[in-house]
Parts: sequence; C-alpha cells; structure tokens
Amino acid sequence: MNLRFNVCLFLAVFVFGISCSEKKQEAFNFVQLCDTQLGMGGYAHDLKTFKQAVVQINEMNPDFAVICGDLVHNASDSSYADFLEIMESFDVPCHVAPGNHDVGNVPNDSSLSYYRKTIGPDYFNFDNKGYSFVVTNTQLWKEDVADESKKHDHWFGETLGAQKAKNAPIFVIGHYPLFLEGPDEEEKYFNLPPAKRAELLGLFKENGVVAYLSGHTHELVINDFEGIQFVSGETTSKNFDKRPFGFRVWEVSTDTIQHHFVPLTDADE
Repeated sequence: MNLRFNVCLFLAVFVFGISCSEKKQEAFNFVQLCDTQLGMGGYAHDLKTFKQAVVQINEMNPDFAVICGDLVHNASDSSYADFLEIMESFDVPCHVAPGNHDVGNVPNDSSLSYYRKTIGPDYFNFDNKGYSFVVTNTQLWKEDVADESKKHDHWFGETLGAQKAKNAPIFVIGHYPLFLEGPDEEEKYFNLPPAKRAELLGLFKENGVVAYLSGHTHELVINDFEGIQFVSGETTSKNFDKRPFGFRVWEVSTDTIQHHFVPLTDADE
C-alpha cells in the first residue's frame, strides 16, 4: 500500500513539474511612456499631457505602464510631488526608470539618495505572465560612478542570468538608448559609450533579451539588432521631430512582440 502511494505521489509530482516547466507565456499588453519630464515643454503643458496620458491608458486597461526616465525636468520636492500625484492616478501598476534629469548627468551619493527616497529604487525587476522586465539606471552606464556602477553591473548580470535560467524572455527598460543608428557608432550625448554598449549587447544576446525600451532622444528611434528590438518613443513633454505627443502600446503574444503609437487626444502641440 505504501509502495503504491509513493509511486502515485512521484508520478503526480513529476507530471506537475513537467507542466510547470512547459507553461507558455500568456498574451498581454503594456504601455511605454517616455520623458514625461515636467517642465521641459512648459510646466503647465507637461502636467496636462501627462494627466491626459493617464486618462487614456486607464481607459485601455493594459497590464501595466513603464516610464523610460526623465520623470521631471528639474528634480525638486515640488516637481516630484506633482509627478507622483499624477502617477498615483493610474489604475494599473506604473514602473519608472530614472533619467539624467532625475539623478544628474553624473550621479552622486546625494542625487541617488534623493531619488531613491523620493521616487523609489533606481533599478529593479518584475515579472508579468512569463516575461521578465528589468528596469535599469542607465546613468550608471553612461558614467562610471564609484561603487554604484560596479554594483549596478553586478546586479544586472546576475538578474539577466536568473531570468534566463527560468526561460523567461526579457524586456530591459532604461533611459539612454544604447545606439541611435548602429552599434559601432561613436559616443554622443544621446547614446552610451562604445565599450559599455558592446558589453551590454553581448549580455542581451546571451540571456534572451527580446527588446530594450528607452527614452531620452525626444524623437522616435527604432532599431533592430540581431532580432532584439530597440525603441525610444515619443514623449508627452517635447518632441524634437515634431511628432504628436503620446505613448507606445506593446502587444505581446505567444509568438510575436509588436508595438504601435497612440497619440494624445487632447494636447496642444
């Protein structure tokens, strides 16, 4: 009797393990917002457009939203209070990455501490329906900040490896694009240093990154590198390429990952 029970228990555990390991990713959608940057396009204007974006996103009811850095133009108690008040009106989770206007072009202990105390962690990861989302602090890639960059790099590598071990496709969220036109281009204000870029592209390929979402450019930049999508989207504050204000909706199915633009329906250009 005990032998029969043990065999049945083993088979049940074995079948359950197989079913869990073969569980496929579920379809879902989420929103990419870029550079809400309150104060960049005129403070009252940017408050209005961010609020309008939240209204439209709530109506769409995606799984969540991400904001790819530069939450405000000048980091202060008042600008962050305004940002947080609007962000808290989301009906869905909203995850934010820091930008250079949030933690400084060259972050330091003071700017990082202020961001972490006021907004929250500057890098972290979360899961959604079989996919992993890794939110980064790209200022620690753009500049080599004592202790902080090394700590961030270690966390990033460990996190990618852990998600790969779970067979979870990975979206990376940041502020700075890795590159604008090609992976071999020279460093500019709007991209990352070549050595760091090459390191990251290697990590992306090794660990199953499917897309990298960023902001910073204030214009639409779409690239593909060996099947990995790179997208810096339109903003709600100021677009240098004169595109409409709005956001991108990413639609993730079991076999495709696509995105499309949604303009704000009530925004002055």
